[in-house]
Amino acid sequence: MFLTAPKVEQLDRQVLQNSIPRDLFKAIADLKKDLNAVILAHYYQDPDLQDIADYIGDSLGLSQAAVNCQADVIVFLGVHFMAETAKILNPNKLVLLPDLDAGCSLADSCPPDRFAKFKAEHPDHMVISYINCSADIKALSDIICTSANAVAIVNQIPKDQPIIFAPDRNLGRYVIEQTGRDMLLWDGACIVHEIFSERKLVQLKLSHPEADIIAHPECEANVLRHADFIGSTTGLLKYVQNSDRQEFIVVTESGVIHQMQKASPSKKFIPAPPNSNCACNECPYMRLNTLEKVYLAMKNRSPEIILDESIRQAALKPMQRMLEMSFS
Repeated sequence: MFLTAPKVEQLDRQVLQNSIPRDLFKAIADLKKDLNAVILAHYYQDPDLQDIADYIGDSLGLSQAAVNCQADVIVFLGVHFMAETAKILNPNKLVLLPDLDAGCSLADSCPPDRFAKFKAEHPDHMVISYINCSADIKALSDIICTSANAVAIVNQIPKDQPIIFAPDRNLGRYVIEQTGRDMLLWDGACIVHEIFSERKLVQLKLSHPEADIIAHPECEANVLRHADFIGSTTGLLKYVQNSDRQEFIVVTESGVIHQMQKASPSKKFIPAPPNSNCACNECPYMRLNTLEKVYLAMKNRSPEIILDESIRQAALKPMQRMLEMSFS
């Protein structure tokens, strides 16, 4: 059973009573210098948060940036599993997440106790887990992957080796189609990427016949079949920059459009519609982070990501395998 998405609430009274500087951009820049901090942000964050980041990327890029980090403090503008990943790779650094409630529906769809039992039922299978999972699931895995490298990693595994792919069934199904491998899929999904309406997407294409449909592989198969290009978040960005097309229907979390517009200001980007009238193509977890919370996290050096060392060490091994296989 999936956990319901959190509502993006206003800062609570205690936070509001804190002294928030009028110029948050300057205050955050000053704190970054004082702390010797680096700010890492995912493409799905609000534009203001992307604009204060030292590095913006998808899950693979952020993992690589965390490995190469020389700062004493990592401020992670994303969701909980991403900040955990930074801590896994940087055990001696202070890793801050502005709002600890910034979770992930996909990660929540794979409880460690249930997955451990599932894995035990298939002892001959290698476990490849999508990075959008908790540290506990990473610790139960043999290799981690991202949407950017999942196909390449699976293609490096001997064909006679059975594979469990977790936790995203849609990404797993896409990888199966691309590799021809018969993988066993965990039944998890992302609430944002499952919400897109095929009917509304087709109608939107009819209204914009010259637009390319670009989609993330976490989307459902009936949506992906309409895509002109399928790729990771970074892959989508590169595609629109290199394409001669002037219009794009973007079938992923709409936060990425900020970077698309910055890189290609003359082009038009249309967010794909969800199957309701809500703003469901915005991840409610990602949007829990705000400039005010970033400032307070840096000022108070909290909330901090803390991991059990045995879990961290176990999770580090499949992360290292991913990074090694990605650079090979």
